[in-house]
Amino acid sequence: MFDLSGPEETLADIYEEHVWHVYGFFGYHRLSRQDAEDLTQATFERATRAYSRYDPARAGVKTWLMAIAHNLLIDHHRRERSRRHASIDAGIDEALLGSTPGPEGRFELSPQLACALATLSEREREVIALRFGGELAGPEIAALLDLSLANVQQIASRALRKLRARLDATAGEHRSPASGSTRR
Repeated sequence: MFDLSGPEETLADIYEEHVWHVYGFFGYHRLSRQDAEDLTQATFERATRAYSRYDPARAGVKTWLMAIAHNLLIDHHRRERSRRHASIDAGIDEALLGSTPGPEGRFELSPQLACALATLSEREREVIALRFGGELAGPEIAALLDLSLANVQQIASRALRKLRARLDATAGEHRSPASGSTRR
């Protein structure tokens, strides 16, 4: 039995406060729902094991969690590149499994946004994911990625301009030039 008056209570509070930031971070990286859920879980598993070494003087809890998530994402991409065979789940239609939608649905990217994010460089996607998925501030992102604040702001600004241009172009493709009405 756990004594909830100690660190477990704090870890539970940390989880409740930050689980959707971590999940959102993975969502902005265009991972499947299952991969985002698995990596979110792995982030908190690592955080639980490392909590005794967490130093609040070095970084805030959210930044610490995002550093763990960032490292797990790097490991995930390395594993994906090294796989040479198809997943056993490749042919399974998730709709047939009868899953119940949860709150993670609010973090699903629209197809247009996912397509626009794919046009960004890896660094631009990382900054956007940390800012909007992980809800980190510029200084926290700069510290996490070992960049200057000005560099983070410049990357974010350029990435957002690229996203806006791509989304505007996509929206324009779906409008009729003469009437401005949406095609069906």
